[in-house]
Amino acid sequence: MPPDASDPVASTTAKGRSAEERAELFLRQRGYEIVERNARSAFGEIDLVAREGGDLVFVEVRSRADDSTGGAEETVGAIKQRQIARAAAVYLSERAPGFETCRFDVVAITGDDIALFQDAFRLSGDAAERY
Repeated sequence: MPPDASDPVASTTAKGRSAEERAELFLRQRGYEIVERNARSAFGEIDLVAREGGDLVFVEVRSRADDSTGGAEETVGAIKQRQIARAAAVYLSERAPGFETCRFDVVAITGDDIALFQDAFRLSGDAAERY
């Protein structure tokens, strides 16, 4: 059953799912191997987990209808970065995927434009461990 367009939560969920599907295709076209979508933990959700080269990549997907209030990438502030890092730390501890390096990428979809920000942010050594 399709989401009810009059329900803002269902509409937002559908838009988010659509953006994640678009981001996944975009990343696959660039050689990323998608490992998991919507990896959930008590500390948040990671939109996409991928492998690219020798890295395990935690991907945050952000979208905006247009750039009237700025690009989608601008919505990944310090609080969101810490939340993603905590979720990634839990992912690493629970799944032990065996990668020496990992990074945080952002796929930003603003209107029809899509952009990849590799290694979009870094956190201090203990920021992700305080979960």
